[in-house]
Amino acid sequence: MRILVVEDNPELSREIGSQAARSGYLSDRVASIAEASEAVATRPYSLVLLDRRLPDGDGLALLPLARAAQRGIRILVISAADATRDKIQGLDAGADDYIVKPFEPDELMARIRASLRRPGCEAAPPIAFGALAFDPKSREVFTRGEPLVLQRRELALLEALMRRAGRVVMRDALIDAVFGIDDDIHWNSLNVLVSRLRRRLAEVEAGVDIHAARGIGYLLALERS
Repeated sequence: MRILVVEDNPELSREIGSQAARSGYLSDRVASIAEASEAVATRPYSLVLLDRRLPDGDGLALLPLARAAQRGIRILVISAADATRDKIQGLDAGADDYIVKPFEPDELMARIRASLRRPGCEAAPPIAFGALAFDPKSREVFTRGEPLVLQRRELALLEALMRRAGRVVMRDALIDAVFGIDDDIHWNSLNVLVSRLRRRLAEVEAGVDIHAARGIGYLLALERS
């Protein structure tokens, strides 16, 4: 799952992004309403963490734009505006939760998990292919019932391929699924990641292989016997 962090404090934004990564989420970080509007219009997000006091206005202005762009998106306001009237204003504007700064990182992650569990969030049916099973809700992968431990980007790549198993997934779509907006992406980064994931799948005899469509992308296929 991908999270959008809308926060103009660089240190806090990096801290939230790092905590999200440790919890298994991909995250993009922007610092204004304008940047956030462009992000939600071009990339899918499960959840937005939204500061109110942004350089170009009150972050609450993003709520109707985000909900119009993406059905079921969750929005958690994180703000130093801690008066009761501020919280009421945020919730009445359509936020799913309102978190006051400063906050404990573990509590923030718990609120994210709770928000994503509520009805109306994106559907997350289990995905099975070959000997693999991926649970989008728990972010876990299993091979014949045994847990398969993958690095965060390996997991994101496998999810993107499993969701379109048997079809070619374009390079640009895979890069968007695996890397964040601020990541320094080398021209060969995706190829290296694919090679690493391919080796891991072979090690556990997952019954699948990743094939390259030269110059186009990759597809996940059942292993030939």
